[in-house]
Amino acid sequence: MDLLSARRARKYAGEDHTGLLRKAWYHLRLSARHPSRVRTWDAIVLTAASPEQAALYEWQLARAKRMGRIADSTVTLAVPDPDGARIGSGAATLHAIHSLARHLLLLGLISHEVSAPTNELTYNNEALQLIVDAFTKWHILLLHAGGDSKRVPWANPMGKVFLPLPYLAADNPDGPVPLLFDHILAISAGARQAFKNEGGIFIMTGDVLPVFDASTVVLPDDASCIITVPTTLDVASNHGVVVASQIGVMDEKLSLRLVENLLQKPSVEELMERQAVLHDGRTLLDTGIIAVRGKAWVELAMFSYLSCHSIIHELLGSKKEMSLYEDLVAAWVPAKHEWLKHRPLGKELVNALGGQKMFSYCAYDLSFLHFGTSSEVLDHLSGTDSGIVGRRHLCYIPETTACDIAASAIILSSKISPCVSVGEDSLLYDSVLAGKIQIGSQSIVVGVNTEGACIETENKIEFILPGRHCLWEIPLVGCMETIIIYCGLQDNPKKSIEDDGTFCGKPWRKVLLDLEIQEIDLWNFTETADKCLWTAKIFPILVLSKMLSLAMWLMGSTNIIGKDMLSMWKSSRRVSLEEVHKSIDFPQLCRSISNHHADLASGIANACMSYGLLGRDISQLCEEILQKDSSGTEICKKLHLLCPSLEGRNPEVLPRSRVYQVQVDLLRACGDDSAACMLEEKVWTAVADETASAVKYRSHGNEALSNNGRKGTICNVHLISHNIISFQSRRAVVELPVRVDFVGGWSDTPPWSLERSGCVLNMAITLEGCLPIRTEIVTTENTGILIIDDANNQLYIKDPGSIRTPFDKDDPFRLVKSAFLVSGITHHEILAHSGLRISTWADVPRGSGLGTSSILAAAVMKGLLCLMKEDESNENVARMVLVLEQIMGTGGGWQDQIGGLYPGIKCTHSFPAKPMKLQVIPLTASRQLVQQLEQRILVVFTGQVRLANQVLQKVVTRYLRRDNMLISSIKRLAALARMGKEALMSSDVDEVGNIMQEAWRLHQELDPYCSNEFVDRLFEFADPYCVGYKLVGAGGGGFALLLAKDHSRAQELRRALEDAPDLDVKTYNWNIFLGFNIQIAEYFGIISGEIAAYDSIWTKRLACGCKPASLSDKPNFSGPYVTRGKFETRLYFSALKQSKEST
Repeated sequence: MDLLSARRARKYAGEDHTGLLRKAWYHLRLSARHPSRVRTWDAIVLTAASPEQAALYEWQLARAKRMGRIADSTVTLAVPDPDGARIGSGAATLHAIHSLARHLLLLGLISHEVSAPTNELTYNNEALQLIVDAFTKWHILLLHAGGDSKRVPWANPMGKVFLPLPYLAADNPDGPVPLLFDHILAISAGARQAFKNEGGIFIMTGDVLPVFDASTVVLPDDASCIITVPTTLDVASNHGVVVASQIGVMDEKLSLRLVENLLQKPSVEELMERQAVLHDGRTLLDTGIIAVRGKAWVELAMFSYLSCHSIIHELLGSKKEMSLYEDLVAAWVPAKHEWLKHRPLGKELVNALGGQKMFSYCAYDLSFLHFGTSSEVLDHLSGTDSGIVGRRHLCYIPETTACDIAASAIILSSKISPCVSVGEDSLLYDSVLAGKIQIGSQSIVVGVNTEGACIETENKIEFILPGRHCLWEIPLVGCMETIIIYCGLQDNPKKSIEDDGTFCGKPWRKVLLDLEIQEIDLWNFTETADKCLWTAKIFPILVLSKMLSLAMWLMGSTNIIGKDMLSMWKSSRRVSLEEVHKSIDFPQLCRSISNHHADLASGIANACMSYGLLGRDISQLCEEILQKDSSGTEICKKLHLLCPSLEGRNPEVLPRSRVYQVQVDLLRACGDDSAACMLEEKVWTAVADETASAVKYRSHGNEALSNNGRKGTICNVHLISHNIISFQSRRAVVELPVRVDFVGGWSDTPPWSLERSGCVLNMAITLEGCLPIRTEIVTTENTGILIIDDANNQLYIKDPGSIRTPFDKDDPFRLVKSAFLVSGITHHEILAHSGLRISTWADVPRGSGLGTSSILAAAVMKGLLCLMKEDESNENVARMVLVLEQIMGTGGGWQDQIGGLYPGIKCTHSFPAKPMKLQVIPLTASRQLVQQLEQRILVVFTGQVRLANQVLQKVVTRYLRRDNMLISSIKRLAALARMGKEALMSSDVDEVGNIMQEAWRLHQELDPYCSNEFVDRLFEFADPYCVGYKLVGAGGGGFALLLAKDHSRAQELRRALEDAPDLDVKTYNWNIFLGFNIQIAEYFGIISGEIAAYDSIWTKRLACGCKPASLSDKPNFSGPYVTRGKFETRLYFSALKQSKEST
């Protein structure tokens, strides 16, 4: 198979940049939050151009840790080039590895016990062995981010790797603006898995975002590996090309082949001559991504530690450079050795590293997004990927009648005042624009604050930035004022005046002529240097208003008399881009950024609390506010003073649970954790009250819920009349299946389901041929209530009226007690002269995730309502269980009880209303589909006990905070449920597996602790056999659902699990419970055969597509449970007689 065919074979339908980036970000967040489960980098190292830039990078790395993008356990380090000199990316790589080793020694992460060494060589040898031993296990991400970014000069202050890239920013509108660095971290997170447990280094460049699924990368043992991508010959002629041999692996899944040669910017003729052209007419492009592991990594680490100083000393003395992509990697390619020996330090590279090989891994679907120029940055924001760009993020923008902001303009972390105009496809970042400001189309404005100019001119400031221009503001060392810098979007600061260089889009000759400026005014140096924008002393240092006026004059966007401007410009102190780059006040820049973001977050939070409905994530906004110098806490305290006004809002509009959660978050931000903990109780009480209100629940009397008619099935009530009128013998037995969910869980859980629609796809199943959930409720002549569970624990309650909340969380009978309160039976006449004996059984392991507690609660509730002759319809019972779980303190949604009460496969929708609306849509499954599911799905108990409320509490708290990532995840889960329904109706079981797989990723996004290392090993073991898998329910343990590729793979997997010594799991026999079979012993003239005959008729009606309007159309003695034993009632006979007559 050729590369093009392989690429097409591997390409997932619809998996564009959005899908790939979302998957990468999911992996990044999971590895940062739970590194013990999902492997992450042990160290992340950035190269920097100078110590000052390195300090800025350290600040950015610390910020990334704070925002949860780097794990706390990961060591971070920014390494400046020695003496700020250019030594080349190869030498910078060796220097970074050496610096990391020394850093780890200083941190004590590589411990050594050499006291007062007298022999430096002995000390180095011992330290070297310790470093080698450590590095064989360490996994390092090295990002080359140094340099002066001449082609993207506005990114010089922040570093090009930290330029804003708001892809997927809309997923988290209250979070910080995503940076190029963040996306690179996300992509690289998947690559960490390729190293497995063998140490190594993964090298990337800071101006390229390679969009691909890095988790699929396969790395060779004890070698280096360069990531390549097929490209056309015209593109290859401007880049590095890899010539790969036929030695290695090449199939439809991957291409991993030995590197035969490396070419730099080859011509078409050279490509043909070196046999670099593939069968499809393309060639392999060097992406700049290099991985080194095993012996090759150990040799590289040793060489770096021992030879780094001498290499750098020689390079600095000779003023030469060592390239990573030409020199260092050539040491692993034998065909390049002779050439390399004539390069600086080439012999040393060959001797130290030449014993190992380099392979090429071809990433067929890799997209190469280069951010080498300002034009490329805007192209990536407004081109084919513009649909994933967040165009408004953490910004102040007044009403549209006060400003003119183009819809395609991107406003990030900025404040826009009235009278500002921004043109199409322009980018504004970290700026405050006040006054009459006009920004042209396709322009870039970064870090500019014109509020000071408004004060200077008494709000008379006017400024025009022409289209296709860049404008940025920088603090300088030793300067009280900042400086305004500007240039044309396509200006190349490196192009000289003789080479047709430009300034603000005009040739230098024309600029000098139009402005009457002399060359000596700009380039007054005597040494030999190019006369270009980089070295031109054109930018004046004045007060802000004057700098803006001169900027317009220099750019040609003003009608002010030139001689006045020329005089002011000539008399001012002026600097060049080169001087600015060397004089940036990085500490002040960091403080300015932090204060700016804090001010924006403070204003947004204040507006949200004063005028809105608390729709923003106040907790996340407070994190930014607290970064503001020393006043962050005081700002949070002022916000907390607004809380009393929130409690006066209408709770129907602004739920109390949300109000209390905001207060909790603000108290924590103010440092008052004790008060926050006390208030948390109010949060959960409010959730319970809101849930009860949503189902119109009342705590006393028999008005528990509005009566919607006796829909659904009734449980078996047995009534015998005695001479003693005061006592009536009644008995109810309810048996139910358990449920497994495919997708949609969490969208059924309050308070989500009280405020937003939900959708869940699940099915009812039997285990080992039985219905696992059962309750039996019998009236007794003795008063009081006796509760017996399946462990034969017993509790006698003499006075039912004494049952009160809250219940102890360790109370084994709180489920039944809660059912008494919700049903209202404690105040019902049935207990006036009778008692109750209630027995419960759940024949499934504890913490199964099969909805056991909710379904058992539904069985108890249904039985009690039957005895009370109240509305025991499935919908009513489902809503009442929702309230019951809030009273219990376990929380939970409606999907479990729906899954057990209704038979078969169903897609259930919920809609916020009072009472909450539930729409259960049963899926008419063909016999073939039922057979496929039962043959291909394994229901496996992991042995890992989990408690749903532990996971649930975290998720509900995040929802109450309006965590945007959580909200988007649950929305996606509900959407996947609807897609899953369509897939099942189309008998597309493989698509159901894909949906399960994505659902499982989303569940871990909601809470990484919904899985554990054992479950990860189980799924890794099952992956080759399966198209999808997930834990059922909330996760954390319990049962797993494994959907195999086919019946034979399912059987193979079952046998493999039984034989796996390190996986102590149990695979259960199961069937979809369709709810059609009834077993009733013959009694009082009722003949089992007659009932069975009627049930057969019912089954045939369904098989023929004659679906009833609702499940209640079936006779009252049938339902989603099986009754067993001899029951003393004449209700059966009358129901059977009526049914036979109607039939």
